[in-house]
Amino acid sequence: MRDIALTLIVGASLLFAIRHTWAGVLLWTWISVMSPHRLTYGFAYDAPWAYMTALVTLASIPIDRKHLHLPRDPALIALALFVIWVCITTPFAFYPGGSLDMLIKVLKIQLMTLIAAVAIRERKHIEYFVWVNALSIGFYGLKGGLFTLRSGGGERVWGPSGSFIEGNNEVGLAIVAVIPLLNYLRLVSTRAWVRLTLLLTMLLSAVAALGTQSRGAFLAIAAMGFVMWTRSQRKVVSGIFITIVAVLVIAFMPASWEARMYTIDTYRQDSSAMGRINAWWNAIHLANAHFMGGGFDIYRPDIFEKYAPNPTDVHAAHSIYFQVLGEHGYLGLLLFLAMGAFTILSTMRIRREAKARAESLWLYHLAGMIQVSMAGFAVGGAFLSLAYFDLPYNIMVMVVAGTHWLREKRWETETTGAFGSSVPVGRLPRSIAGKAVAP
Repeated sequence: MRDIALTLIVGASLLFAIRHTWAGVLLWTWISVMSPHRLTYGFAYDAPWAYMTALVTLASIPIDRKHLHLPRDPALIALALFVIWVCITTPFAFYPGGSLDMLIKVLKIQLMTLIAAVAIRERKHIEYFVWVNALSIGFYGLKGGLFTLRSGGGERVWGPSGSFIEGNNEVGLAIVAVIPLLNYLRLVSTRAWVRLTLLLTMLLSAVAALGTQSRGAFLAIAAMGFVMWTRSQRKVVSGIFITIVAVLVIAFMPASWEARMYTIDTYRQDSSAMGRINAWWNAIHLANAHFMGGGFDIYRPDIFEKYAPNPTDVHAAHSIYFQVLGEHGYLGLLLFLAMGAFTILSTMRIRREAKARAESLWLYHLAGMIQVSMAGFAVGGAFLSLAYFDLPYNIMVMVVAGTHWLREKRWETETTGAFGSSVPVGRLPRSIAGKAVAP
């Protein structure tokens, strides 16, 4: 039944996507981020849904070309240079065959990232994009939160098999990163039941993130909670609320969870933590010796034997930063960090400009929540190998599209977004709280 339902949904969406590139982007995002086919049990499980969606989306570009535009944005330029660089480093990789396989996967993701930046221009497109990303991961947050409550926190939450977020650490970080996006949707939603559902999803997602028993996710949610508190207009109230929720959730978790989190302080006695540090030094020594890094496929015994302090402790990088450093050298890491830096700078500029008028306040709130999301991903990503996962690149696209929306003064013609969303007067920044919100 699930297989048939997925086939009908994708088939109907493809018919619409052939004429509207942005619709193809949304479908690709759903399939790529959520991996709904991994929730089926029959023919749909291994069907090439992403490949079919990509083909239709590419075919739609000549049809929808009048509505497409590539914005000039430094983050996109940094992304393009990063992609070019990894294409250069791959032929010089220690294991070109294995690296080529990963390069093809990365290029597919980044091609669709570029198409998303070209196609998503209107406010409703941006908010649809936020909805798809937030709910694709929020589904596992909701499901994982209920699972954690049912099991008393004694069992780990895992992601969909065969995806970037299959592991408990990876799905934990992904869940943390979308909680601010869920909060943005809650802020701008006009229906009380939608806001309540989103709030419940946020709370259960926090429970699910802890239920993964991932120390990286725990640090990410702590960093994100702090940044979200700094973004709050009512710091005392929000601080009390965050503290109460944190205390209740942590008190619910079993002693085994507390013991695992305690190893953050006693990492020298934890074999897993020391294995990560060993992998980080492996990446540093490798990058020092090879300007182009070692390519995607460097997590092998012979490479660790040459560059790691402990040659027998072979681990994946377990860090987006050391992952890129070891695979593509210092230049690759610089370009990777530049994408994030330019994206953050753009969110700061958006918040300065968007709060000047009521019609663009939705973007003010979105940029703020994206900053919170990026803070969580930046901290949690220091302990996880998710450098090529779609979500952070999709967040970058949201910022690029928002910047372009302001630049074109689209607030003059676009006053409502997806599902009629707006910004209620009670949620205006204090600087313009007395101004009316345009209908």
